[in-house]
Amino acid sequence: MSATITPVDASGPDTAPPPGLRLRRFVRPGAALLSGFLLYLSFPPRPLWWLALPAFALLGWTLRGRRPRAGFGLGYLAGLGFLLPLLVWTGEEVGAVPWLALAAVEALFVAAAGLGIAAVSRLPWWPVFAAGVWILAEAARARVPFGGFPWGKIAFGQADGIFLPLAAVGGTPVLGFAVALCGFGLYETYRQIQLRRAARTSPPENTVDTDTDTDTDTDTDTDAGTVAVGTRPHPHPRGPLVAAVLAVLVPVTGALAALPLVDDAAEDGTATVAAVQGNVPRLGLDFNSQRRAVLDNHAARTRELAEDVKAGREPQPDFVLWPENSSDIDPYANADAADVIDGAVRAIGVPTVIGAVVAPETGKLRNTLIEWDPRKGPVATYDKRHVQPFGEYIPMRSFVRLFNSNVDRVSRDFGAGTKVGVFDLAGTKVGLATCYEAAFDWAVRDTVTHGAQLITVPSNNATFGRSEMTYQQLAMSRVRAVEHSRSVVVPVTSGVSAVIRPDGEIVAETKMFTPDVLVEKVPLRSSLTPATRMGTLPEALLVALAAAGLGWSALRSVRARRARTE
Repeated sequence: MSATITPVDASGPDTAPPPGLRLRRFVRPGAALLSGFLLYLSFPPRPLWWLALPAFALLGWTLRGRRPRAGFGLGYLAGLGFLLPLLVWTGEEVGAVPWLALAAVEALFVAAAGLGIAAVSRLPWWPVFAAGVWILAEAARARVPFGGFPWGKIAFGQADGIFLPLAAVGGTPVLGFAVALCGFGLYETYRQIQLRRAARTSPPENTVDTDTDTDTDTDTDTDAGTVAVGTRPHPHPRGPLVAAVLAVLVPVTGALAALPLVDDAAEDGTATVAAVQGNVPRLGLDFNSQRRAVLDNHAARTRELAEDVKAGREPQPDFVLWPENSSDIDPYANADAADVIDGAVRAIGVPTVIGAVVAPETGKLRNTLIEWDPRKGPVATYDKRHVQPFGEYIPMRSFVRLFNSNVDRVSRDFGAGTKVGVFDLAGTKVGLATCYEAAFDWAVRDTVTHGAQLITVPSNNATFGRSEMTYQQLAMSRVRAVEHSRSVVVPVTSGVSAVIRPDGEIVAETKMFTPDVLVEKVPLRSSLTPATRMGTLPEALLVALAAAGLGWSALRSVRARRARTE
């Protein structure tokens, strides 16, 4: 008897995933990138502040229910989608490598936020904890490395938004928290509505709500909210929907309630201030080689203003503000530069703030603001306290040189000052925050707590050409005006210079790369907003909220694992 053995196909059935399933793998990464890009679009010069809300809603959809490690990767993609276009100006003159490196490093903080948001996304009231985690990441990014880089704080994209009054309540942390909370709340509201609809339409004998899963280490998508189990479900509770709606309504209501804090009344009278924009001969890094031309430009604009005042075409200012680096020639060491400045100040006849580079014989350079009196000459100075890494000083110079030789353009590092800057200009106390310092909460607040009735942010943006950088920085000054209820004057070498009232409104501004002078009467104020009084307390409370959420999430995850092993 013979038998025939039929060979078995060892390959078995085709196990390759269908094309649709393969494409689904890219949906959440694509959504993460898109959420970051929407955040970028919400920033100036575009008045699209409201795009931050769908950005956070989409980010919430992307991260909810993900494993923390997946949240880290998705958060990193969101960070790249946000920061790569936002910071493109950093490579304007030095090439793509510094820009890409900065964006890649800063995106790690957004990645950490993504990890944390994924971890807390299964908690009750998770939008609250998720918004706290976002602020925790911003707080860290504003401090490390090299003193931090707060550029791109969500609050700085809200100068035109309805949430802006919250800056007076708790500063940029509370403003950013409200925006993130509202966005996450929008997604959670949508999700809860979908769950309730699914509970109504599913057969009552074979579905049950699965939204009670407490295992934060799962990567299962349960947004549909139901699974077949052969038992009758409980009705979907109303509490989560109410909480989601409150996450949307509370920030909006809070912003409306804070409107009385936004006040531009002249508590201490008014001052007429002039902001001089002398312009630079050429764009780019070579403005330093044009030092004398830049100084002459600002002196010429000031003398022209003096002529206009004599002719009655402009009012007499109480004081004049020049930008940062308006004299890159040290007037203490160069008598010719001092004579040019002194002649211009004598012509206008009022105290003038000069932005100068002071070069002592030994030690580091100083980015200094000098109060120049028309009769006494230089009478007071303020040295910039937060100098810019890789711009004004080069950390790890020998290592960085391996990637970009432009580091040697900064041949001598700048050193940081230690004293708070407040000048008494013709009886007005003017707080000083030089350029980059406007991004740091403490650097601006210190001037107000030391008595400033008005804030000035002298800046030099010529290095960054006609990029969006100057508009992003101007938005910071608008937020600071509301945060501390002070007029803010922003003189810039090449624009955009502006005068901002305490309610954040720009009442005068220049065009870029044109010589100009702004002369405006501004209100002076001395009262302190809650944000000014509390300082870092609101941020600390939000960080504690995030830590509590992360701790609670970790505890639930440990308990869930123990339950599975028993």
